[in-house]
Amino acid sequence: MPIYEYLCPHCRRKVSIFYFSVRQAEAEPACPECGGRGLKRLFSRFAVHKSEADRMEELGSAIDHPTEEYYRDSRNIGLWAKKRLKELGVEPPPGFDEVVEKARSGELLKEYETPWSERTTNP
Repeated sequence: MPIYEYLCPHCRRKVSIFYFSVRQAEAEPACPECGGRGLKRLFSRFAVHKSEADRMEELGSAIDHPTEEYYRDSRNIGLWAKKRLKELGVEPPPGFDEVVEKARSGELLKEYETPWSERTTNP
């Protein structure tokens, strides 16, 4: 029982027509909106199911080796991690956005540039 999509040359609407059999679909359909003939058949969208491994491979391959320009744009900091978490269906941990914002503003680098002895407090 196929569903075909057509473009009507008369009213310029995209219409979907459901057929009970492939044989029925071979007949020349009429536009359900305006009744016009000569519908042009369109390619319909379709979905492809991917395994978890395929999705992770695609996600990683896009930014495995980003150029230096990628890191100069502060909007990209944390993007990869957020994208990974979303793909895995995991909520970001508490404080994640704050760490990302610190990284974007440069505060995080300043913390790491500060000597360890100055970052920790001794009682």
